Amino acid sequence: MRLAVAKEIEVCERRVALIPDTVAKLVKQGVEVWVEAGAGERAFFSDEAYEKAGAKIIADTTTLWGEADILLKVSPPQERENGRSEIDMLRPGAVLIAFLNPLGNPSVAQQLVERKVTAFSMELIPRTTRAQSIDALSSQASIAGYKAVLIAAAALPKYFPMLTTAAGTIAPAKVFIMGAGVAGLQAIATARRLGAVVEAFDIRPAVKEEVQSLGAKFVEVKLEEETTAAGGYAKEISEASKQRTQEVVTEHVKNADVVITTAQVPGKKAPILVTEEMVAQMKPGSVIVDLAAEQGGNCACTDPGKDIVWNGVTIIGPINLPSSMPVHASQLYAKNLTSLLQLLIKDKALQINFADDIINAACITHESEIRNQRVKDSLQALSGVK
Repeated sequence: MRLAVAKEIEVCERRVALIPDTVAKLVKQGVEVWVEAGAGERAFFSDEAYEKAGAKIIADTTTLWGEADILLKVSPPQERENGRSEIDMLRPGAVLIAFLNPLGNPSVAQQLVERKVTAFSMELIPRTTRAQSIDALSSQASIAGYKAVLIAAAALPKYFPMLTTAAGTIAPAKVFIMGAGVAGLQAIATARRLGAVVEAFDIRPAVKEEVQSLGAKFVEVKLEEETTAAGGYAKEISEASKQRTQEVVTEHVKNADVVITTAQVPGKKAPILVTEEMVAQMKPGSVIVDLAAEQGGNCACTDPGKDIVWNGVTIIGPINLPSSMPVHASQLYAKNLTSLLQLLIKDKALQINFADDIINAACITHESEIRNQRVKDSLQALSGVK
């Protein structure tokens, strides 16, 4: 069983799929581990560290991709400068595990099927108690929520905590978190640790207790429809509910020094939570950090990947925040992958058991078949077939 770790080629991607500690554990289990030369450099893990852990360093990319039984990545396969797709570099029958974005870009599933590659998408790991150690979306979202608050604190022309000084008392910053999933909850906890007064909003009433347990006030909007989708994710709501939500949160956005938005719907454009009219009512010097920028943004003024000033308000649309903390992001992701591999590798051999709910949910392609119905539906919608 040959397990390979590929070097990420995206400019903004600094993470690596396995770190030396996890490599050592896999080697002890009898797995042969190949690591592409320089794969861990941007995450501060040297080739020498991987070699000490028992990995073989492979300098030739074609050899690593073409001879791997299982290939591990962070980001989806890319087109290389020579025009060759990384998917085409995999041998038929190989297994690919990575963030594949199959709902946002379902054509990747079709390409994998044509290559007869079995693929597992880390976005589709179910949010169950048993799958917690494999849930890479959560591990990476937690980092994004933490870093978002630090970015906001650096950009805000005010203190976060209340300060009593000889020159007078400084009031604490008011922070409004929109979306109380993993990223939002970490943002709440971080903002509270920095001394801010925090309010949080989510369309899912079930998260109210979690928000309050972290010391934040929960802004509640009573809606007549179901707001929680399978796996605990927020569900896309009707236009009427969106309008009702905007009416309630407008005043909280207006009064906030910092707004952090985190609402995303898998495979969909991010919902607009902060309109231009709402931004126009915010105080000059206020800050918005939009964690949904990669999906179009929760703020109507967001420019993905850029910091802009709109009517005196700084709007930050970061891309791939987990990659900005590559040491711990890689450490957590490597743990997620290693836990998944424990389900896939038995007695030093690959054994795919589709009766396992985690394996069944995460596998998007196997041999010549797209297995995941949500991916099939997304591909059908993309092609316009009824």
